[in-house]
Amino acid sequence: MKKIGLRIDVDTWRGTKCGVRELNRIMAKHGIKGTYYFSVGPDNMGRHLWRLLRPSFLWKMLRTNAGGLYGYDIVFMGTMWPGPKIGKNLGAVIQESYHAGHEIGLHAYDHYSSQAKIDRWSEAQVANEIKRGYDELKRITGVAPVTSAVPGWRCNDRILLEKAKYPEFVYNSDCRGTSMFRPVVNGKALAQIQVPVTLPTYDEMLGRNGVTDENYNDRMFELLTEERPNVLTIHAEAEGGKCAAMFDAFVQRCRQEGWEIVPLRELVAEFGANVPEGKVVPKAFPGREGWLACQE
Repeated sequence: MKKIGLRIDVDTWRGTKCGVRELNRIMAKHGIKGTYYFSVGPDNMGRHLWRLLRPSFLWKMLRTNAGGLYGYDIVFMGTMWPGPKIGKNLGAVIQESYHAGHEIGLHAYDHYSSQAKIDRWSEAQVANEIKRGYDELKRITGVAPVTSAVPGWRCNDRILLEKAKYPEFVYNSDCRGTSMFRPVVNGKALAQIQVPVTLPTYDEMLGRNGVTDENYNDRMFELLTEERPNVLTIHAEAEGGKCAAMFDAFVQRCRQEGWEIVPLRELVAEFGANVPEGKVVPKAFPGREGWLACQE
């Protein structure tokens, strides 16, 4: 089946305010829908700057020209004082996406803290982060989010167990891998299906193995397969900004070559029956700094 599940991560104030509306325009133009994962609390993403002390993160920032890709307002947001609360001030953008028919999921309350500190958080801190994000997103749209995805693919068993307390999450997308599975924690398979991201992201590919803006879409099409689910993550800050024309061209080419772009829920409906069990484990990942949760 020639289908691509479209996952859209929205990490920042700017991505919500500008990128989401641009992506909604592109998707409406081509008649497609996607699955949004929104961050709804404070935008403190600039606090990631301390990671520049790590050579792998510094190289990624240079390789992708982070200032030009994301904008310097994102790069420095929340460094000197708490960043603005996204859901409180930009809830109308999230509502527009919901009413346009896109699937709405929870990314995080505080994206920075969830990504940078998750492996040091207690059970109570994990529970508080998920509840605050869940409650805020439900307040904005008027309905409970039906899926969730941790920031930066930083997931562990503690998070999986906490999410299992939310039956509204029909499935989650917390890791990288090749096929859908039910995660096993403490010897027991959880009810919520994991939908791993199977394709690399723009910032993972750019500047590696000869990938440029000019040949990026060609490389992506080389990775598509009809043998298993294709799950693509784009970011409102990139494909809704500097890379908008590139994404528009990708969608147009998909239509020309018979690829259907769908929300993740459609992949779950098609491939989610009788999925195998599996584990979520931390691993190094090409194009990323540090560990990511991966399908074992």
